Amino acid sequence: MIPTTPFYQALLSGVIFCFVLAIAGGVLTKLSPWYYSLRQPAWKPPDWAFGPVWTTIFICLSFAIAYAWEAGDPAQRQHIIWAVAINGVFNMAWSAIFFTFQKPKLAMLELILFWLSIVALIYVLGNVSKTSFYLLIPYILWVTTAGALNYKIVRLNP
Repeated sequence: MIPTTPFYQALLSGVIFCFVLAIAGGVLTKLSPWYYSLRQPAWKPPDWAFGPVWTTIFICLSFAIAYAWEAGDPAQRQHIIWAVAINGVFNMAWSAIFFTFQKPKLAMLELILFWLSIVALIYVLGNVSKTSFYLLIPYILWVTTAGALNYKIVRLNP
C-alpha cells in the first residue's frame, strides 16, 4: 500500500513529473551527426555522464518538491506548482532548441531563462523548506555548467 501522507503523495507526484521530464528530454536530445560535428571544449563531460547526472538531479528535485509541499500552506503550494511547471517548460525547451532545432545561439538565450527559472524554484521551495533549498543546489550547478558549455560551443562554432 502506498502511504497517503502529503509528503509521499508529493514525492510520487514529483517522481512522475521528473520521469515525464526525463522522457521528454531524452526524446528531444538527439545526438545526431550535427551534434558530433560541433567543435566542443576539452573539458566537456563525456556523453555517458549526462544520464546519471540528470537522474541524480531529478531524484533531488522530486524530494525537494515533496519536502516543500509537506511544509507548505495552500498559497505556498500554488507557488510550488507554478515554479515547478514553469521550470519544466524551460527545461524541455532548451533540449528542443539545442538538439532538435539545432540552434545553439538561441538555446544559449533560452538557457538564461531556464537558469532564472531554477533560481525561482530555489527561492519558492527554499522559502518553505531548507532541505528543498539544499536539494536544488546540484540542479543550478549543473545547468550553470551546461550554460558555460553551451556558450563555449557557440564561440567554437561561429
